[in-house]
Amino acid sequence: MTYTSPVPITDGHLYTGSSLELRGLTMAYGDIEVLRDVSLTVEPGTTTCIIGPSGSGKSTLLRGVNRLHEPSGGDVLLAGESVLRQKPDVVRRRIGLVFQHFNLFPDHTALENVALALRNVKRMSRAEANRIAHERLAEVGLAERADHRPRDLSGGQQQRVAIARALAMEPEVMLFDEATSALDPELVKGVLSLMAQLAQRGMTMLVVTHEMGFARRVADQVVFMDEGRVVEHGHPDDLFDRPQSPRLRRFLSEVL
Repeated sequence: MTYTSPVPITDGHLYTGSSLELRGLTMAYGDIEVLRDVSLTVEPGTTTCIIGPSGSGKSTLLRGVNRLHEPSGGDVLLAGESVLRQKPDVVRRRIGLVFQHFNLFPDHTALENVALALRNVKRMSRAEANRIAHERLAEVGLAERADHRPRDLSGGQQQRVAIARALAMEPEVMLFDEATSALDPELVKGVLSLMAQLAQRGMTMLVVTHEMGFARRVADQVVFMDEGRVVEHGHPDDLFDRPQSPRLRRFLSEVL
C-alpha cells in the first residue's frame, strides 16, 4: 500500500518533535502486572511502531506515557524531563493521544470539536481557537467539513478530526492507539496516509498498530511486545526480514 498525503507537504507545516524515553516502565491493574520493566527510546522527529498480539500491553504503555493510567514503577522522560513529576493536564498538552474510537462530541461540529480544548484548556478566545481549528482541519484535508457534525462524516473523516484536535494543542509527541482498527477497510488508507505525512514533517510519534505494511514503510523503529515486555526492537527491515526471537517469528507467520 502506498501512503499518499491528503494535503501537500510544505515548509510551513514542519514540526519539531521532542525525544521520549521510557525507563523500566512497569504498570499494573490491581494485582495484575500488565507492563514489565519496559525501556525504550524514541528520538526526536522519528516514528516508532509497536506491534504484538492482543493483550501484550501495547495500549497500556501509551496510557502510561500519557498519564491516563499511573505507572507503578519506572519513569517516562519527555525532552529529558520526567512527566511523572508534572501535572497530568500539563503532560496531555505536550503528548497528544489519538484513540481507536474517535471520542468526538456528537452535538458539536468538527470545528467546535477541535476548538473546544483550545478554549477550555489553553483559555483562548473563541475567535483565536476557531482560527487554529480551521488551520488544523485544513491540514488534515477537512477544511470543507468544518461545519459538519460527526454523524455526517465518515469514520475516516471523524478520525482525522480527532487527529486535528490533538494537533491543535501543539504536542511535542503524538501517540496513536490502533487509530485505524475501528475503520472500514476502504477508509484505513486515508488515515494511514495522514499519519505518514506527520512522520515526514518531523512529528515524534509512538504508534500502536496492526498494520504491518505501515510499520515497515513508515517507522524508523519497530518494537515487538509480548506479555507486557519488549521482546525485540530495531529497524523495520531487521524485525520483519530477520527476526531473532522464536516468538516474533511465530507472530509474523500469523499476521503476514
